[in-house]
Amino acid sequence: QVQLVESGGGLVQAGGSLRLSCAASGSIFNLKSMGWYRQPPGKQRELVATVTSGGTTDYADSVKGRFTISRDNGKNTVYLQMNTLKPEDTAVYYCTIWSPRRYWGQGTQVTVSS
Repeated sequence: QVQLVESGGGLVQAGGSLRLSCAASGSIFNLKSMGWYRQPPGKQRELVATVTSGGTTDYADSVKGRFTISRDNGKNTVYLQMNTLKPEDTAVYYCTIWSPRRYWGQGTQVTVSS
């Protein structure tokens, strides 16, 4: 079975940085895009960033210039480098892959204090 395991979440002060990782394991065929979503407390899940198999990236306007998504195809791992974190970035962050089936991780908590 396919599993996505996220790591790197935690508590940081405003202006700090975190790097999230999501490693996909199992029998994955035809892996395409990978990405990150987040769900702030009391709000709906929203798209943060995506990266295609060819390396094309896309970002939500709220994180452009601060976050960077990348992937290691050899490790089937996607990363999210988060810089200049703000309290409004506080959320549970979920990684996802298209394989071409859709898979989701369990989520990792990111809390940014002011």
